Amino acid sequence: MRKVKFISLLLFIIMTNKTFAEPILKDNFQVPEKWTYIADDVMGGVSTGSFQYETNNDATVALLSGKVSTENKGGFIQSRRNVSNSNLEKANFVRIVAKGNNQKYFIHLRTTGTFLPWQYYAAEFIVEENFKEFIIPITNFKKSGFFLASKINAKNITSIGLVAFGRDHYAELYIQEVAFLE
Repeated sequence: MRKVKFISLLLFIIMTNKTFAEPILKDNFQVPEKWTYIADDVMGGVSTGSFQYETNNDATVALLSGKVSTENKGGFIQSRRNVSNSNLEKANFVRIVAKGNNQKYFIHLRTTGTFLPWQYYAAEFIVEENFKEFIIPITNFKKSGFFLASKINAKNITSIGLVAFGRDHYAELYIQEVAFLE
């Protein structure tokens, strides 16, 4: 019993230490030009939306919103940032601070091995009405197809996307910060 408590305490200390690790790359939307809005209309879908910026208590907050529709083989809206010029070799986690309309959203990572536009690695999170921090291990991201490597090598990450997809719904995702953590 003591051994189990000791191991639990040790894991808690390690996880707490990781939670407060310095970001390798942090984006709090001070340079909006780094993000690009993309919707399924690039391939014939009919989803509509936008990626806008608001000021909240002297901080910039990004808002991904719109109508996601699976009509015409569509079903997504997203905003993506290129990170290929960043050294993410030591990244182990993605942190996002977000709130929204109590819906499920996704983070998509693309790598040097995701050649086709529909290839990515995804992790989901469910937002609430108040801002909440989500810390997702990079090892938890799932590949979108069988032609991709099973695991992500962090040094090969080329972009990160904030995504609403996969079902008909109205998206309303507010993001304060996105970061890669060691």
